[in-house]
Amino acid sequence: MLIIIMPIDIQNTVKNLHPLEIRIILSYAKGDELSIEKVEKELGFKPGNGNQALSWLADKALLSEIRRTTAVFYEMTALGREWKEKGSPEERIIELIRIQSGLSLPDIARTLKLENRDIGSAFGSLSKLGVLAMDGGKKVIMALPPDRLENGRPILEHFAVLRGLLDRAAEGGLIAEASLSNAEKSIMAGISKKRGASDAAFRQIDRETVFFGFTVSGDGSVPAEAVAAALRAAGITGDEIGTLSPEMLETGSWKGKTFRSYNVRTPPTRLNPGRTNPYAKFLENVKDKLAALGFEEFDGPLVETEFWNSDALFMPQFHSARDIHDVYRVAEPDKARAIEEPWLSNIAAAHESGGATGSRGWNYAFDRDFTRRLILRSQGTVLSAKTLPRAEIPGKYFGIVRCFRYDRVDATHLPDFYQTEGIVLGENVNLRTLLGMLDMFAREVAGAKEVKYVPGYFPFTEPSVEVHIKHPVLGWFELGGSGIFRPEVTESLGVTVPVAAWGLGIDRMALMALGLNDLRELFSCNIENVRLRRAKETAV
Repeated sequence: MLIIIMPIDIQNTVKNLHPLEIRIILSYAKGDELSIEKVEKELGFKPGNGNQALSWLADKALLSEIRRTTAVFYEMTALGREWKEKGSPEERIIELIRIQSGLSLPDIARTLKLENRDIGSAFGSLSKLGVLAMDGGKKVIMALPPDRLENGRPILEHFAVLRGLLDRAAEGGLIAEASLSNAEKSIMAGISKKRGASDAAFRQIDRETVFFGFTVSGDGSVPAEAVAAALRAAGITGDEIGTLSPEMLETGSWKGKTFRSYNVRTPPTRLNPGRTNPYAKFLENVKDKLAALGFEEFDGPLVETEFWNSDALFMPQFHSARDIHDVYRVAEPDKARAIEEPWLSNIAAAHESGGATGSRGWNYAFDRDFTRRLILRSQGTVLSAKTLPRAEIPGKYFGIVRCFRYDRVDATHLPDFYQTEGIVLGENVNLRTLLGMLDMFAREVAGAKEVKYVPGYFPFTEPSVEVHIKHPVLGWFELGGSGIFRPEVTESLGVTVPVAAWGLGIDRMALMALGLNDLRELFSCNIENVRLRRAKETAV
């Protein structure tokens, strides 16, 4: 019998290694740089296993971080796949105008079944290339003769590069920015977005890669090469059986195999009584405070129409003002059957000419088909708009509203978030009324010590105010927007008195109130952190 004697520290390390860790230690040597992608590809790990194994080895001080690199990649979106199949808007417009010249931009949009803003953007690009122009009757015509269009080098190169990017993404998935030529980078800059990429052909992704290396003798930890030698001497390969299944017993395939050892002294799973989630409790407390002040709570569906989410709030269709609300669209069904009257006609008139509101409106043809499009609500103000037709005067209303927007996730931004939304209606309502409510939210609900008010812009309020609070770690950040609803909003929905409205990020209030530094901690799956926050809240 061969008896292997190894130092106690190495023996303990070997005993606590997972098979994934063992395979990494035996497959690589000092001087190798390891990353998640590298070990998963070369060792055949399942997605996620590489990250687990490298993290475990780093915790045991067998690996240490060497360096980090950040690379930019581009991923094709659903719109990009549509371009790949049907052609880009520019290509489709050229093909249409070559066959049928003298169409207006709205005519082109209807014919190609594209939105007005996409057609306008594509026409602008083609105008710069000198391909299309607008005649005196606002009709689109070819600016180049057919032979120039077929043989114009800059024009052909533009579409060839664009088509090449779409083909590469369809075949190989992600495209690394480092692999792009200058011409490709120039075109990619115009068709990609980092945030809110629903209206872009590509989504920009910043990917960080962490590289690890084995520890060496003399740094105070167990040297990785000594652990590898001990594993080989003991005949441990990382392929040991960890679970004995009924199939293995039936077939006898377990015979001759090596099994992983188990520690029978491992304590059982700790049982803990359930507690209310601290963030859920915070939301309930806010509701109780507002109800105690005489506010009536409103609520509504997560899926809304463009009409109530934006049009009823005097946000012009196909205007850059709507870009601040990047929305998730509903695929099936994609449109509501109808919009309630007389609100549809009132709002359409307000957009086109001001209607009976005393405004000049936005002076464009309101699209009654587009307004039926179904989306996930991007702001709580949609419920304020829907409440106006039935609101009592004077009256006070509020809601704790779940909203959805494309957003880059960081300490103060999430794509799925909550707002506290509210309105106050009455003859004597004014900006002072609004500022008093904002101060209450900032100081009494969020617990902020420093508050400031900044002029803002929202298409549906005038004046508009943003309230900012100062976090002890994150510094100043916006709590939300507010203002006095414009007549185009209120009078179109049957209200003739002033209406103060606000939509505040209640998630951000919780950062201050619960003593957190990152919004993601509100939705953490780390139960210990949640229990700790609940214990602190109870103690206070």
